[in-house]
Amino acid sequence: MKNILVTGGAGFIGSHLCEKLLNDGNHVICLDNFFTGSRNNVKHLMDNKEFELIRHDVVNPIILEVDQIYNLACPASPIHYQYNAIKTVKTNVIGITNMLDLADETHARILQASTSEVYGDPIIHPQKEEYWGNVNPIGLRSCYDEGKRVAETLMMNYHRQHNVDIRIIRIFNTYGPRMAENDGRVVSNFILQALKNQDITIYGDGSQTRSFCYIDDLIRGMTALMNTDGFIGPVNVGNDGEFTILELAKMVIELTGSKSKIIFKPLPSDDPCKRRPDLTLAKEKLGYSPKISIRDGLKQTITYFESTL
Repeated sequence: MKNILVTGGAGFIGSHLCEKLLNDGNHVICLDNFFTGSRNNVKHLMDNKEFELIRHDVVNPIILEVDQIYNLACPASPIHYQYNAIKTVKTNVIGITNMLDLADETHARILQASTSEVYGDPIIHPQKEEYWGNVNPIGLRSCYDEGKRVAETLMMNYHRQHNVDIRIIRIFNTYGPRMAENDGRVVSNFILQALKNQDITIYGDGSQTRSFCYIDDLIRGMTALMNTDGFIGPVNVGNDGEFTILELAKMVIELTGSKSKIIFKPLPSDDPCKRRPDLTLAKEKLGYSPKISIRDGLKQTITYFESTL
């Protein structure tokens, strides 16, 4: 049994990670300030004596005895991270600094949940880990994109200067049960609009592409990286199946049996035209490959949103 800290543990990804770590026989400390996380996401874990929930903001230091740290604390959808851009930068930069200091003090292994957004609007396709990206440092999304890039820099500097045991994962678009209804992400938006028979809103002409990873596949890749010795990353984890946004909208309409029509609106600033991970390194180092198809994952996500509605 390990003492494992999950920051942002009451969020969409964090709650699934806490569940997995508990099922594997660990003691889990879930840290969240509930800006985008929810107690409802972890209420089914509250009766487990090996689960602790602490309301705390990672911008402020905390002292705990831990063996591993998963740093997931940060709003991850544009609606939420642009709501308070300064706070988003602080969460990424000061938050990871506090967690790295804790890892240094306790000799814990620390995993940083980085993002495919470090690649910006990529010129290289699919994206390999050695690609440095094409990010607008002063754009509306830069609070998140550049915040995550600086967090990776800090991880490497603590590793080089203080020999902190680090892991860096670059997460691509992830979906599944417990996504927030109001997060503005494309999968949750489309499903909710379809279930309500509302117009499905596509920004741009729908030709932009994304690769969608079901939450169970991501968690498997994340824990594999944390528990693999001799490899710190960064490593892409996601699904390398690529779909246009228009294809996704049509699939959601089909699977929900919706009467929704598709409408088009202007594309937001700095929205990437295409995004797909090169998973060669994940397969080589972690034995990782996604197992759940987009159709199967969407069916499970639709069932979840049907129950919330």
